[in-house]
Amino acid sequence: MSSLLNGVRVLDLTNVIAGPMCSYLLAMLGAEVIKIEVPRRGDLSRSMGVVDELVARGMGDSFCVMNAGKKSIALNLKSEAGRRIFLDMAGTADVVLENFRPGVMARLGLDWDVLKAANPGLVYCAISGFGQTGPLAGRPSYDQIIQGFSGLMSLTGPEDGEPARAGYVVCDTMAAVMAAFAVSAALVRKARTGDGEMIDVSMLDSTLSTMASWLISGYVNGGVVPGRLGNHNPSGSPSGTFRTGDGRMNISINEQGQYERLCDAIGLPALKSDPRFLDRESRIRNRKPLQELLEDALARSGTDYWEDIFARTGVPAGPVLDFAQAISHPQVQARQLLKHFDDMPGMGRGISVTRLGFHLASGNPDVSRPPPRLGEDTAAILGALGLDETTLRHLQEAGVIDGCAPCVPGAAV
Repeated sequence: MSSLLNGVRVLDLTNVIAGPMCSYLLAMLGAEVIKIEVPRRGDLSRSMGVVDELVARGMGDSFCVMNAGKKSIALNLKSEAGRRIFLDMAGTADVVLENFRPGVMARLGLDWDVLKAANPGLVYCAISGFGQTGPLAGRPSYDQIIQGFSGLMSLTGPEDGEPARAGYVVCDTMAAVMAAFAVSAALVRKARTGDGEMIDVSMLDSTLSTMASWLISGYVNGGVVPGRLGNHNPSGSPSGTFRTGDGRMNISINEQGQYERLCDAIGLPALKSDPRFLDRESRIRNRKPLQELLEDALARSGTDYWEDIFARTGVPAGPVLDFAQAISHPQVQARQLLKHFDDMPGMGRGISVTRLGFHLASGNPDVSRPPPRLGEDTAAILGALGLDETTLRHLQEAGVIDGCAPCVPGAAV
C-alpha cells in the first residue's frame, strides 16, 4: 500500500461524486479520511446506484465505489454542539474538504476564517460548480450542468446531430483530480513552512482548463470555434472509429510514417501516393473518401485480426470495447485495477472498487477497509477527543450524533 500521505488527517464533508472522489484519491495514498455525514441520512449517494440490495441498506454502489478506505461519523453541524465538536476535530486535522454551495459553511459558522483561526496550518478545499467568486458562484450545479456550460456538449455527438452528454461524469472527475492535486501541493508547502491554504476548486474551471490543448487555444488564439465531428479527430486523419468485418476499431494517425505503415498493412500501398491523401491537411480535407476506402479494406477481416496486424506494424489502433470487455481485458486484469472486499460487515456480500491509475515503486495506491456504514466510527473518533460514554449518549439522544451501534467510546480509531 502507498504511504505517501500517511499521518495526514482529512475531514471530508462532501457528498455524491466530486468531493468523495477527491478524498478517495487521498485515502488511496495513505491519508486518514474521516467522512462527516448527516445523522440518519448520510451521503446522498448512499441511496444511489443500480444494485438494489445495497441501495436498500444505505450502501448504494455509487457510494461504495468512492468511499472505501474511509471512516464515517454522523454529526449534525447545524446544532451548536455539533459545530463545537467539528471545530475540535478541525484542530487535529490537516485538511478540510467540502462541496457545499458557497455560503453554506459561513452560515454554519465554519468557514475558512473560522477554521483558520482554530488551526492556522489547515488546508481547506472547497469544491463547487462555479467557484467561490463570479456572478454564478451561488448557483447549484451537477456534472451535466457543467458539461453544458463548458462547451463540452457542443463538441460531443455526431457531426449532423444534437449536442450530447459525455458518457460519464467527466466534469465531476476533473474537479476531483484538480482538488486532490491542489491539496497535495498545499500539504507539501505545509510540511515545509507550517502554513495552511484555502483552495477554491470550480468544476467549470477544471473542465475548461483540461480542454486547453487545442480547443481553447484554437479559439482564443485563432478564432476557430470547434464543432462536433463524432468520433473523428479534427487535427488529424485518418483518426477516428472505423468499421471492420465484425465490429469497430479506433485508428489514430498523427505522423506521416504511421499513415504509410497503415496503407501497407491493409494492402493499399497506392494510397501513399494518392494526391488526395499526401499529407495531414489533404487527408483532413478528404476525410470521408479516405474513410470509405479504409473501411472497404478493413471489412475483409475482423477487429482482432487487424488489432494484431497493426500492433506488429506500429500503427496506433485498438478495438472499441463495451464496459464488460474493458474490465475483463487481460491488460486491465494484469494491472490489478479492481480491489475486492470479500465481505462488508452487515451486508452479507462483497464489493469491488477501483484503485488509482498509476503504480508506485514504494507501494501501490490501495485501501484496506471497505466503505463504512453510516456513523460506524462515531464513538471511536469522538471518544478519542475526550467525550465520555454519558456525553455521547446524551448527544445521540439529542440528534447531534448517530451511529450504527450504541455509542460506546474506546474502540481503536
